[in-house]
Amino acid sequence: MAARAALRRRHWAAVPDRLRLLRAATALLSIALAALLIVAGFAAMGTWHTVADRDAPRTTSAARLNLALNDMDAQAANILLSSGDAGAGRLPTPYAKAVGFYGDARRDIGHALRTLAVAAQGNRGDEKTVEALTDGFAEYQELIGRALENDGHKGGKTAAVADYRSATDLLQRQLLPEARQLVASNDAAFDRRYSAARDILSVQLDVVVGLGLLLLLVLGALQWYLARRFRRILNPGVLAATVCALIAVLLGTSMLSASAEQLRGARRDAFDSVVALSRARAIAYDANADESRYLLDPGRRDTYARSFLAKSQELYGIQGASLSTYDARLDDTWRAYESDHQQLGFTGEFRRELDNITFDGEWSAAERTVEAYADYQRDDRTIRALVQQGKEREAVAFCISWEPGKSNAHFGAWMTALDDVTQINRDHFNASVRDGRSTVSGLLPWVGGLLLAALLLTVAGLRPRLAEFR
Repeated sequence: MAARAALRRRHWAAVPDRLRLLRAATALLSIALAALLIVAGFAAMGTWHTVADRDAPRTTSAARLNLALNDMDAQAANILLSSGDAGAGRLPTPYAKAVGFYGDARRDIGHALRTLAVAAQGNRGDEKTVEALTDGFAEYQELIGRALENDGHKGGKTAAVADYRSATDLLQRQLLPEARQLVASNDAAFDRRYSAARDILSVQLDVVVGLGLLLLLVLGALQWYLARRFRRILNPGVLAATVCALIAVLLGTSMLSASAEQLRGARRDAFDSVVALSRARAIAYDANADESRYLLDPGRRDTYARSFLAKSQELYGIQGASLSTYDARLDDTWRAYESDHQQLGFTGEFRRELDNITFDGEWSAAERTVEAYADYQRDDRTIRALVQQGKEREAVAFCISWEPGKSNAHFGAWMTALDDVTQINRDHFNASVRDGRSTVSGLLPWVGGLLLAALLLTVAGLRPRLAEFR
């Protein structure tokens, strides 16, 4: 009996040590979980800052540069087409619009080059590309300036066209490939950071779940031990701590999983489409420039006709289509797609966007874009038919006129429709960024506060029990 009593006393004496051990485990797990979630939260906020303020703007700046280069070249051709002979026979409205758009494009290029020069710092490859673009653009402007100067002299159109030909060759051989390289480089950097951030969030989520379950298990063991040793069903402090810890774990996992999903939506659902549509817009401006080049430079008409078809195939690719069959094939493949979206009758940038339709209103906007594109393509055949009939002045007037029903008016309608689709995706990208930041800033303080409360409630709940052993 004496031995049994001594054993009981020793066992009872060990109770405070066990309580202190469980309290320490609770404290360590609470602190570790809070620290992890705080680090994860600040990292997520840093990711949103990088995505919204650096990666996306750099990619879109490169895309704008690509577009503006094409637009500037198209407007230079339109100026030469509409200027007449030293002003005689000028087409006033097309000429004035072309001059205005030319100036806008030149300013856009200058702004984009300055933005990209800052963005490229630290990346030697991009730095060299921006330097080469800046030098090449200066040479291009000199050639275009000479062409416009020659065009101002009576009988100077031939010399002007020769200078323009040299400028557009420089554009196609050097400037546009370098601009596209910058788009690809910045977009790839964004994609790498996106993938890395998603992987980190996935690992952090797994660790939070593991630590959270371990914390709840320790609190459950503490509650069970108190009930068994002290003959009480529940300890209010530990129960409240368990509730706080459970809510903190749920909010923490919700914060990380929501951040991962919002990041995926921003990149995959929205920005992938923004990039594809920006690329499509740049190609469209280059194709539109090919029409003007076709009219301006008769010696290269076959070259520019092939180039226009190649760019059309990049936008809405139809295997085996020629300029004479493209319109009918476009109508057939589009009707087939409308009846069954699994039809694979066409490829290209439009297909890339249509396969990523995600948001309300996006499908109808994309549909309007393809329909406007079809109108523009039919205008191109009208231009070429007028040239074949020897009606070159009529072809020029139809090509560069902004009157309703003319080619540039249809091109403007197509670009407006394309911009509408792009804006839907850009708006959702911005909304995902706002929601991602709001999720972290809204939940993180609660998570930290609840874990601190769980720690303090555990200490408070154990204090009366430990006091019994003093």
